[in-house]
Amino acid sequence: MGEIIVDLELENFGDRVLQQRGYEPEESVRRLSVKAIVDTGVVMLVLPQDVVTTLGLETQRTVIVAYADERKEDRPVAGAVTLRIGNRTMTTECIVGPPLSEPLIGQVVLEELDLLPDCQRRRLVPRPESPYFPLLKLK
Repeated sequence: MGEIIVDLELENFGDRVLQQRGYEPEESVRRLSVKAIVDTGVVMLVLPQDVVTTLGLETQRTVIVAYADERKEDRPVAGAVTLRIGNRTMTTECIVGPPLSEPLIGQVVLEELDLLPDCQRRRLVPRPESPYFPLLKLK
């Protein structure tokens, strides 16, 4: 089985709010397109420091992350960032990874966007019950 790599559209949420309220022009909204790896072993969205800097995301807090090799490390959490995969969009925070590391899409993003990894075809697909919009359970 190969990696699932998807196109990820990113946008600074705060910039968009200022633009929508008429304080900033459309061209001031910082945005970026990147390729990201879907990793079901990761909980949150992980973006490299250089991407976070380019988007102008501010550090919100610090968390302890555990790597596959059992190492633990303090990492900053930044946001808010709006992300789009295909026609599905959400706003979230991200763990800040080392500069030039690979962007990772974790479980929180997959759950909120209601997308499933299709490992054979190496892509993300909507659940059969929700082909057009995410279906989020409230019970």
